[in-house]
Amino acid sequence: MKLLVNPSPEKWRKQLARPVQKSKEINKIVKPILKKVERTGDKALIKFAQEYDHVSLDQLTVSKAEIEAASKLVSNDLKEAIHTAQANIEKFHAAQASEELILEVMPGVTCRRKSVPIQRVGLYVPGGTAPLFSTVLMLGVPAKLAGCKEIVLCTPPNREGKIHPAILYTADRIGITKIVKVGGAQAVAALTFGTASVPKVDKIFGPGNQYVTAAKQLATKYGVAIDMPAGPSEVLVYADESAVPAFVASDLLSQAEHGVDSQVVLVTPSEKFAKKVLKEINTQLEELSRKDIAFKALQNSTAVVMEDPESAINLINDYAPEHLIIAVENEEETVNAIFNTGSVFIGNYTPESAGDYASGTNHTLPTYGYARNYSGVSLDSFVKKMTYQKITPEGLKLLGPAVEIMAANEQLDAHKNAVTVRLNYLKENKK
Repeated sequence: MKLLVNPSPEKWRKQLARPVQKSKEINKIVKPILKKVERTGDKALIKFAQEYDHVSLDQLTVSKAEIEAASKLVSNDLKEAIHTAQANIEKFHAAQASEELILEVMPGVTCRRKSVPIQRVGLYVPGGTAPLFSTVLMLGVPAKLAGCKEIVLCTPPNREGKIHPAILYTADRIGITKIVKVGGAQAVAALTFGTASVPKVDKIFGPGNQYVTAAKQLATKYGVAIDMPAGPSEVLVYADESAVPAFVASDLLSQAEHGVDSQVVLVTPSEKFAKKVLKEINTQLEELSRKDIAFKALQNSTAVVMEDPESAINLINDYAPEHLIIAVENEEETVNAIFNTGSVFIGNYTPESAGDYASGTNHTLPTYGYARNYSGVSLDSFVKKMTYQKITPEGLKLLGPAVEIMAANEQLDAHKNAVTVRLNYLKENKK
């Protein structure tokens, strides 16, 4: 990791800049994939599976027999861990449900607002270097709680044409029955246009590589919504001398091992503490099975010594990290000063990995600075907020004149007339 000491905003912005995404080059690859899937459906998916996943598939949909077999391959310890995580995620997301709002705003004028589930959702679960069965929980649980009518899960198979058993076990436990062996941009294309094996959906969720991300953004041009734009995973740890260097190092490495394009940042008021953390990183790195990936990610990562607390907070809010760990003495004051991040982890004993798996919050979060204007996935992500209104004759007599005046001043005569004809009718019929 690079070390910066009391840098100016210009310097740390340059140093912490995310890698520039080569969107033009990526779209040149992704657009033809979308077009082929739109034109030839399953045939294109099978061809792309051979080309990108190096597997020949006779059937794209996972069978009941495969799901039943998967359960036997998952250890009891892992099943119990999944059950614990599921219970916490369900509890936290169920509590997010809002009651229907019914309000008489003036006599005879009643407005309502309630949550209505998005009918058809597609969940993308990466299965490349790490089979993310935890993402099945993070997306599947709120989708089920919201009451989505159709849930389609897409995930790439291995070279034997199989899905990781933990992914299948978790999906089955939640109650997801439509699971398709398709990954990459072609999975997003299938969910966007629909094929014989993959139903067309209204909204697509889930993380993925740069090609998946580009495909999701292109999908929005075809009337399909997405959870959020996203880039490589990232974490920022803000820690002072009250933190444990080994803890901080472990949190930085937990994100660095995600991928070579992951970005990790340490912000601290103490250069001495920063050097302790860097030493711990070197020690712990050697013990990781994915140390080569983590090492490459660390080459693009930075430790920033920022002695002035206000400057440190400004840096954090400007960077807008996906994950933010706060391990400082005045933690509550610091937490209240943060307004740009996906999810906050407070104190020495709150590792970011707890949120990734089992604490109950969602791990599908905005990256690449999108935490400035996007929220992470929640129960609300799977519903629409619909409004209703009902006006009685008495209510229209009270409200109508205001509507007439406003419509007339906007020169929208038909809008005005829609009220006027009703008011005239009430006068004529003395109602």
